[in-house]
Amino acid sequence: MGKIPRHLFVDESFKEEAYADHPLPIGEGQTISQPYVVALMTEALRLRPEDRVLEIGTGSGYQAAVLAEIVKEVYTIEIRRPLAESASKRLQELGYMNIQVKCADGYFGWEEGAPFDAVIVTAASNHIPLPSSNNSKKEDVSSFL
Repeated sequence: MGKIPRHLFVDESFKEEAYADHPLPIGEGQTISQPYVVALMTEALRLRPEDRVLEIGTGSGYQAAVLAEIVKEVYTIEIRRPLAESASKRLQELGYMNIQVKCADGYFGWEEGAPFDAVIVTAASNHIPLPSSNNSKKEDVSSFL
């Protein structure tokens, strides 16, 4: 985590607080998680260098960057287009070539990228979706970034 310039993942007005251990707003009513939570969730995955990870809830892209420093590939989904676009641009500018960002509803996963070795949900959710029994799913009206 020390390699990642966290201040680049927060709004300019919060750069002074970027390394403090508390969440910060990132726009769209969302926050970047406090560093302790990012570290704890990442550690809980018990990742290996060859792993492929799906992240639900890209936000600013910070968690995806942390994951990308550890694993082979990161697939991250963000439902809010402005966040997905800014995270994708930021991650590309920082040279993360092993992260793919998709603007879509994370409830439907990322079938084209599956299977994954680990899944991390960094988005707020009020329930866990049930598996589809008939292989029909909501049409993805979003695009890959």
